[in-house]
This record gives sequence, C-alpha cells and structure tokens, in this order.
Amino acid sequence: MSFQDKSIQCSDCGTTFIFSAKDQEFFQEKGFTNEPKRCPTCRQARKAERGGGNASYGGPRQTFPATCSECGTATEVPFQPRGDKPVYCRDCYRKIQAK
Repeated sequence: MSFQDKSIQCSDCGTTFIFSAKDQEFFQEKGFTNEPKRCPTCRQARKAERGGGNASYGGPRQTFPATCSECGTATEVPFQPRGDKPVYCRDCYRKIQAK
C-alpha cells in the first residue's frame, strides 16, 4: 500500500499538522486503525498529563525521607515508610538481597 502525507487539523489547538507517509506506515504496522487527532506538541502534552507522576511515563518519582534500619544513614525511598517494617538505604538493601 502506498501512503501519502496528509494534513490533519489538531483537535486540541486547531493547528494543521502533517501525518507523514512514514508515520502512516508505522501506524499500520502497529495495527492502529485511527489517525492521530492531535499534533505532536499536543500529543506530548497529553501524554505527560496522563502520566502524572508515574515513573514509567518519564515523570518525576516521588520519594520519601527515611533512615536506614541497618546503618542509620539518611536516605530516600520510593514509598511512604509506615514504621512497622525496616527501611534500608540502597547499599544495605543490596547486601540483604544478596544473602
């Protein structure tokens, strides 16, 4: 199938953007059936908005201050310590995992 560049109007900002033949081919390979509704800028903004603080979307990861239960070093962990379980710094955690 031969693709040709298409002009599409962004549903968010109204600007016209090009849906290139290369992008159309990519969409077909991935099995996408709908054309993009948003320009690349609005698509990126929406992706960032949806991702929120989720690290898998490249957003900042929330960390919490803690004191290592093994060595007493101040550290940060990616969860809210509850106090009922030990919390370890990265080095002590690796040592404990290696055992």
